[in-house]
Amino acid sequence: MCGIVGYIGTQEASGILLEGLRKLEYRGYDSAGIATILEGEIHCVRAKGKLHNLEEKLAGETNPARTGIAHTRWATHGKPEEYNAHPHMDMQQRIAVIQNGIIENYRELREELKARGCEFRSETDTEVVPHLIAEELSKAEKSAEFPLLEAVRSVVNKLQGAFAIAVICADYPDEIIVARQQAPVVLGFGQGEFYCASDTPALIPYTRAVLNLENGELARMTPIGVEIYSFEGQRLKKKPRTLDVNPVMVEKQGFKHYMLKEIYEQPGVVRACLEAYFDTEWSAAKASSPTKIGLSDAVLDDLQQVQIIACGTSWHAGLVGKYLLEQLAGIPTSVHYASEYRYSASPLTKNTLTIGVTQSGETADTLAALAMEQERRSTLSSGFEARLLGITNRPESSLGHLVPNIIETHAGIEIGVAATKTFVAQVMAFYSLAIDLTYRRQARSSEALEQLLDGLRQLPAQIELILESQERYIEELAHDFAETQDFIFLGRGINFPIALEGALKLKEISYIHAEGYPAGEMKHGPIALLDAKVPVVTIAMPGTVFEKVLSNAQEARARDARLIGVTPMDEQEAADTFDTLIPVPHVDEILSPILTVIPLQLLAYHIAARRGLDVDQPRNLAKSVTVE
Repeated sequence: MCGIVGYIGTQEASGILLEGLRKLEYRGYDSAGIATILEGEIHCVRAKGKLHNLEEKLAGETNPARTGIAHTRWATHGKPEEYNAHPHMDMQQRIAVIQNGIIENYRELREELKARGCEFRSETDTEVVPHLIAEELSKAEKSAEFPLLEAVRSVVNKLQGAFAIAVICADYPDEIIVARQQAPVVLGFGQGEFYCASDTPALIPYTRAVLNLENGELARMTPIGVEIYSFEGQRLKKKPRTLDVNPVMVEKQGFKHYMLKEIYEQPGVVRACLEAYFDTEWSAAKASSPTKIGLSDAVLDDLQQVQIIACGTSWHAGLVGKYLLEQLAGIPTSVHYASEYRYSASPLTKNTLTIGVTQSGETADTLAALAMEQERRSTLSSGFEARLLGITNRPESSLGHLVPNIIETHAGIEIGVAATKTFVAQVMAFYSLAIDLTYRRQARSSEALEQLLDGLRQLPAQIELILESQERYIEELAHDFAETQDFIFLGRGINFPIALEGALKLKEISYIHAEGYPAGEMKHGPIALLDAKVPVVTIAMPGTVFEKVLSNAQEARARDARLIGVTPMDEQEAADTFDTLIPVPHVDEILSPILTVIPLQLLAYHIAARRGLDVDQPRNLAKSVTVE
């Protein structure tokens, strides 16, 4: 989850490294540090807290170094203090290492190193790495062509866990060694300069030519090129790819926060998904499929069950997907937390599609659960074979290499830690999959599918209407809740996951305790929490459960709770029920999650902003959870 960045070339490294950290700070912001090689010495500066603390320490320094590495941390082993910040160094201060991930066997290695006289300055797992490299370097210098590369190669073969590391050494000022095992790292290629980073946003201002390291690979970066090796020492031939992205995409473009910008990007994201997933000219008269997601018959035919594996916001998207797959296509579907599924998997069933949902494609629990599912089905008889599908914003990620089938979510780069547009894109991916399966199984008439597609095509304009008509009102409404301590979110049917998502957004960025419940379950316990200090946000969209939801809301009203209704414009019965209305356009109930989530995102955003909190980088969170 930490962010790592490295540079070697002809420019001053420190400015490039700091700018790279700014682009990666969404991955962690407990501390930051930078190490460069200058006049035969490693110059290392670290600071607790956010990046500006490091920048203040570096202000006024002149550092012409052309080689360096930098790190922004999300704490795992050791408190977020300066002495635990990366880079970490060996006892002679000649080697510096940064890491993203976890070294699982660090305690054993640490004790062995202590027994050999090593002194440790931090509580981290990473610090064992520079000490081990120092030991191996003294051996490698006697025989290896590239001693630093050989020393790092020898060390990574001793490490257990998921990690990406970058290493510099004062005795080899024209080299950076990078290694990957189960944690993402990408290389960037310029003219006489080369980069490494945990994620592409750090590279976009400088190059479009990138190469993702695979598990079990090392890179030797020098001012004249990049060489790739396996952990076994074999030289590998690999070619960079070209990123199709614009630097403007990762800037705020006049918005106060990335999160607000990304909320406003959602109409465009839905349009991109519609274009990617559906035949825009399709009608009931056509004999072809209305979708173009490109999944094979072998993956989708004769399905008896679907299981969805995800974490956090992606889990909520999976719950919407479950509703769509069951109610449209008629396929029994279960949704599992990846962290739980890893250790208590469902019994094996025939003709089962397993879907992993992860925005980054690097979520450790989701990847591990999918790998386990693939392994346990690998030797079974026909019908039990693994059918794996990934839904991700990064098809080039670890997920894309693990599973043979991908639905790309077309959300573009999302910087805000709290997911907004990527959630909507994941839900759109589930609409495409559900409609594809519905068509294949003839579970709905062509006319019904045509009506559904017509409704989907209206969604971008309807989101724009919500943003244009409701954002200012929601901003003013947020003033009422600057001191609120608890919220309840209610929904039923397809909007129950949206209640969960609304509560999660509020918890993530405002630090207000919030819970989402099925509206009908409120009277089975949560109603005890209600009083005049606990607002209740209820999603009430006309359809199969509309009257029931209004009745449930009345139960809360009778306990003096302030009722806020997300409900269609001009719904008189809803207007009579709720104290405060946040109106959305009329829409078929089955399409409503794409609209009802927008006001909840805005409400969470404006409450957090009103409270003066860091919306884009909420405490204790990171964008991509690459550790267990």
